[in-house]
Amino acid sequence: MEHITITVPAGRALRGKALAGVVGSGDMEVLFTAGQGQTLTIDITTSVDNSRGRWEALFNRLGLVSTLPAGTLVIHDFGATPGVARIRIEQVFEEVSYA
Repeated sequence: MEHITITVPAGRALRGKALAGVVGSGDMEVLFTAGQGQTLTIDITTSVDNSRGRWEALFNRLGLVSTLPAGTLVIHDFGATPGVARIRIEQVFEEVSYA
């Protein structure tokens, strides 16, 4: 198991909390809590060792296509593909944007 913490710039404010996915399904779970400030802190626990570069690349890509929200993102990953990771992350951001 590996624990990774990444902080990236955030440019929009949301309110509330959201959950997407279920780690017990062999997939991944993403929990987002909106916060004040101008950063998004991502706390990842993953079964895939040496994956920091993959996660950093994913959040760099997400930051290019949309403005990331301020807050905390907690990810419990059980080896999900980058595509599934992106879907789960976008799901929590979308859910909270309607709160």
